[in-house]
Amino acid sequence: MKRLTLDFTVGIFILIGIACITFLSLRVANSDSFGGSSNKSYTLNATFSNIGSLKVSAPVKVSGFVIGRVTNITLNPNTYQAIVTLDINDNYKFTTDTSAQILTTGLLGEQYIALQSGADDSYLKPGGTITLTSSALVLEDLIGKFMTNMGK
Repeated sequence: MKRLTLDFTVGIFILIGIACITFLSLRVANSDSFGGSSNKSYTLNATFSNIGSLKVSAPVKVSGFVIGRVTNITLNPNTYQAIVTLDINDNYKFTTDTSAQILTTGLLGEQYIALQSGADDSYLKPGGTITLTSSALVLEDLIGKFMTNMGK
């Protein structure tokens, strides 16, 4: 009887451990499976000539704070530019002269979109487009330019 109670207790302990590890893994992966943000959001679009290695679910930041996520990346078949769809927390509004940049955390870290609001009086409407954008700096391009200039 003691053995059965001990086995049952150890089994419960292991199940709780697995549940905790699963929960923490999903939180680290920024998954909203366990009641993530209940805030409403709206979408904005931004067009870039080069997105580098930007991925869907990359953070959108303002002053270092995450205020949204990249939800979709498509290629415009006419202009061959990347159209990035951003899901922005409804608490934050941006002016029509807002600029978007693709930046990297650290030298080889993940890429994210940084927004900087302008001084305009009118605000972007849901589904609006950010027109002032700066594409990603690609490390290989920088090294190539450096090597070319060293040869001269």
